[in-house]
Amino acid sequence: MTAAPFSEKVPLKTKLAFGTGAIAFGIKDNGFSVFLLIFYNQVVGLPANLVGLVIGLALLIDAFIDPLVGNLSDRTRTKWGRRHPWIYGSAVPIALAWLLIWNPPEMGTGATLGYLLAAGVMVRASLSAYEVPSISLMPEMTSDYDERTMVVRYRALLGWAGGLFMLAMAYGVILVPSAEYPDGTLNPAGYPRYAFIGAIIMFVAVMISGIGTHRDYARPPKNEAATAESLKEILSTLGYTPFLILMIAALFGYAGQGLTFALTNYLFEYIWEFGQTELVIYSGVLFTSAIIAFIVIAPVAKRASKPRAAAVMALISGIFGTAPYWLRYLDLAPENGSPMVLPFLFTFIGIGIVGFISTMTLTVSMVADVTDHARRHNGKQTEGLFYAGYFFVQKAVTGLGIFFAGQLLGLVGFPEDAQPGSVAPDLLDNLAITYASLSALLSLGAMISFWKFPLGRDDHAEIIEPRPPLAALDNDSNSALDSSPAKAP
Repeated sequence: MTAAPFSEKVPLKTKLAFGTGAIAFGIKDNGFSVFLLIFYNQVVGLPANLVGLVIGLALLIDAFIDPLVGNLSDRTRTKWGRRHPWIYGSAVPIALAWLLIWNPPEMGTGATLGYLLAAGVMVRASLSAYEVPSISLMPEMTSDYDERTMVVRYRALLGWAGGLFMLAMAYGVILVPSAEYPDGTLNPAGYPRYAFIGAIIMFVAVMISGIGTHRDYARPPKNEAATAESLKEILSTLGYTPFLILMIAALFGYAGQGLTFALTNYLFEYIWEFGQTELVIYSGVLFTSAIIAFIVIAPVAKRASKPRAAAVMALISGIFGTAPYWLRYLDLAPENGSPMVLPFLFTFIGIGIVGFISTMTLTVSMVADVTDHARRHNGKQTEGLFYAGYFFVQKAVTGLGIFFAGQLLGLVGFPEDAQPGSVAPDLLDNLAITYASLSALLSLGAMISFWKFPLGRDDHAEIIEPRPPLAALDNDSNSALDSSPAKAP
């Protein structure tokens, strides 16, 4: 098979295929963020702080799995190239792991926590085996500074669309109320159906992504370069200064959003006293926000450098996402039951989500720029390692989010088996203001870190033009980069 020519503009069908695989992560992300804590806390009956602790522990295990997958992907050599064997091989494990985590057997508290840990690691590891190699294809698609953002926005849009489709299905069709369980999210009968439908969609999405990108990219790299092989080289790669700054920014931003999603059911059902209809509308608001972000990110990315745009979007996300709770604390929000509650709350939340999705899209695009700079610095092809680091941080949306949420619920003394309308108002006020304070601090940390990211449009143009073949890299070109602001320590 002949290698497809390197193109600055990526065909629409390729962008769509590349983005479709993100549906699997979108389903996982929404499931973990919105339902996993309340399922194991209120349905299974485990303490919220212990559930958060176990998910945090699974995230620590991920810290070792993701770089391993990225490095092995970089070093894979087959007739289908480096990435596609991993993409195809991950589809079945993803579906099986998703079924397992939502169907825990009846056991004691300790055994169930152990099961949650094992199943959580399986879900994350199988998704790593797909997502890291898949997203590592992106630097091969185009070196154009703006086109990379255009490619990534399809992945963001379709990832959110998949997750929100399952969210709407869960709220409207799958997790339905019954005589015994008037709140559908507390009905244990719905979760096996939720798991089965999600597993099927995830499997199909991963296969479509692999098949749709196979013709152009399932091939060995045109110009082979060395990869990081020793532990020291791996750590050195992940310690590249621009990458560390970017990941710190992403960690702040994604952890804040993860906290919000982990508390979604608690905030909406207990504080705002929403029912099933409002929750279905909420999923529509999120999807609308994803579409708006898809539209606005193009002109924003072209008019400003990615770091500055990401910093502004992170600030917008923090301000608008927490504003309803500050206004409620100041008695400036509509009363529960008022017809103004829905437009008031969802307008603020919608704008905040637009800011977050735009930030996420720009971050993925900036990782591709980092891979180019690092490759010129050390002559090694390590896209998989860099995207493994990014993917680990992205998964911190759920890991750190659920951890913070679990500890926050324990801190305010939120009761187990609580029904909406039965929790003391003072406790709910404490929950709301503590959530808003922590979320605002995380957004501020993201904004400051993005602002300090050193690689902009001019830096990228200096590296990419002219674009030499990897085999031609020599010590002179590496030395030239050493004098740039992007120099590694």
